[in-house]
Amino acid sequence: EYPFQRHVSGFTSSLRTSSAETFIPTSVDLANGLHRPPQKPAILRKISAAQQLSASEVVTHLGQTVVLASGTLSVLLHCEAVGNPKPTISWAKNGEEVKYNDRLLLQPDDSLQILAPVEADVGFYACNASNALGSDSVSIAVTLAGKPLIKASRTTVINTESPAVTVDIGSLVKTIQKANVTIYCQVAGVPEAKVTWFKNKVKLCSTHHLHDGLLFIANVSLSDQGLYSCKAANLHGEVTESSQLLVLEPPRPLPYLEDLTAVLTSAGPSIHSVLTSPSGTKLTVSPGSSALIGCAVDGHPTPNITWLYSGEPLSLRHQLLAAGQILQILNVSEFTDGEFSCLAQNEAGSLTQIMFLAIQEYRWSVDKLTACSASCGHRGVQLPQLRCLLDGAEVNISYCRETPKPSLQPITCNRRDCPSRWMVTSWSPCTRSCGGGLQTRRVTCQRLTAKGSSVPMSNEACAQMSKRPVDTQNCNRQPCVEWVASSWGQCNRPCIGPQLAVQHRQIFCQTKDGTSVSSDQCSSLPRPLSTQNCWTDVCGVHWRVSLWTVCTATCGNYGFQSRRVDCVHIRTNKPVMEHHCSWRPRPANWQRCNITPCENGTLLRGGEAEQCRSRKEGRVVSQKRSTGPW
Repeated sequence: EYPFQRHVSGFTSSLRTSSAETFIPTSVDLANGLHRPPQKPAILRKISAAQQLSASEVVTHLGQTVVLASGTLSVLLHCEAVGNPKPTISWAKNGEEVKYNDRLLLQPDDSLQILAPVEADVGFYACNASNALGSDSVSIAVTLAGKPLIKASRTTVINTESPAVTVDIGSLVKTIQKANVTIYCQVAGVPEAKVTWFKNKVKLCSTHHLHDGLLFIANVSLSDQGLYSCKAANLHGEVTESSQLLVLEPPRPLPYLEDLTAVLTSAGPSIHSVLTSPSGTKLTVSPGSSALIGCAVDGHPTPNITWLYSGEPLSLRHQLLAAGQILQILNVSEFTDGEFSCLAQNEAGSLTQIMFLAIQEYRWSVDKLTACSASCGHRGVQLPQLRCLLDGAEVNISYCRETPKPSLQPITCNRRDCPSRWMVTSWSPCTRSCGGGLQTRRVTCQRLTAKGSSVPMSNEACAQMSKRPVDTQNCNRQPCVEWVASSWGQCNRPCIGPQLAVQHRQIFCQTKDGTSVSSDQCSSLPRPLSTQNCWTDVCGVHWRVSLWTVCTATCGNYGFQSRRVDCVHIRTNKPVMEHHCSWRPRPANWQRCNITPCENGTLLRGGEAEQCRSRKEGRVVSQKRSTGPW
């Protein structure tokens, strides 16, 4: 089958076949490929052993294990596939696409050649053949000196629907309860490695797993969660890979929510609360109140909760309590009647629970009437009585102030002739303001008809119904009183100013005959003063001034004049000591006068002139002085 016919002893290989080995094409099939019907790809599984052309060159088909020795310089992995249309060949190592370089070469016949292999080249190489109808894949293990090797995956597998799931060791497995889980641990090694399984580092007995490195967990539950490890060992060493198994539980409704009970206990009994449910619950509240809405769900892992209002995320004021399981609406009036829903989600699924909010409306009611305003005649009416109702119960009328009031129309009532009755006018003014007087009024018997007219009737017609009212009565019977004042007392206190000396008198309330009564009986009358300012004899003084004297100069800056200032008694006009007038400002006794510039060198004094004449050769001064007191 190969152009190479040489064989070098000492090369070791072992064969592992794939479960996908369902079709082994023949040479006839290859020759007649163009005449066969469309066919999915199938990779040839060669039964013959790998050939080592020399101590440094190895050629092998897939499905076998290659052991790298210290002198190996080249490994050729041969892959041949059939199918119609012709399959496309690609290579992967440990689940990742091979990146070709100067050491990893893709040959024209789609073989993979590894030049100068190193320890980093150890792993599982898979040849993938695909066409429009499907694909096939076969792997070969390349080990170093026969050491154990495990084909591991680093993927995350989430199963939320299928009853069974199969993964390679190394994967993170998340699956729903009651599913069957198979973990495949594909190993390679020379000699063949022994497989041992562990759960959370505790060895599993043989009843838990099957042969060929398969671990089967049937009908998984939460108790099956854990870390499952596969250890492959032979005389050259050992290696371990692990997979984490997480059991998912989709969100499910709970009949109660403990956190909601705790919040209600602290908030008080007046707050409204309700739990959502898959079928929907209803909460009816009054405007302006607050409400607590609980989302009682469970699941594994713990579901994330999203609150929606009418299918949209909440935008109005709210608070989330108990890790989002409780929605607190601070004021329901900010919302309208609508649907609140909580969406609980985890990796296993989702659950929506619903609550319908109904906000009661305050409304006016006119189902009652006031009492009739009259028992007979033509003016009897009844008014509809407005009431503010909430859910049929009457509440304070202020709650309806935002609601338009209905129009109210009076309703006539008791429109009939009245029985005869006494009619009276208002009382006349009293004839006296005190001491007893009289008031009178007019009393007649009349009947008011349904049309509003008044018909006079005989006194006998009214006397049969009631006693005739009086037409005269006494009034203002209180005694006539007045304020009486005694004489003014002595003017007291020293004279410091004209309004500080005072005098007093007694004020009494008494009747006209002189009988003293309580002051309260005179309270309606103006009360005379009991205190007034007064003048003492000492205070009867003032400053007396004489006339100003003649100014001492007619011009210049030195003229002045004076006068006499004395403190004298007003009554006797005799001088007294000046301190008696000290409470009044003392007038000035001198002042400047004739303060004007003098002209032509003339100084006028006392009406006479003093002239100064000057000559070129000398000076003559002529003066005439008046004989005055100065």
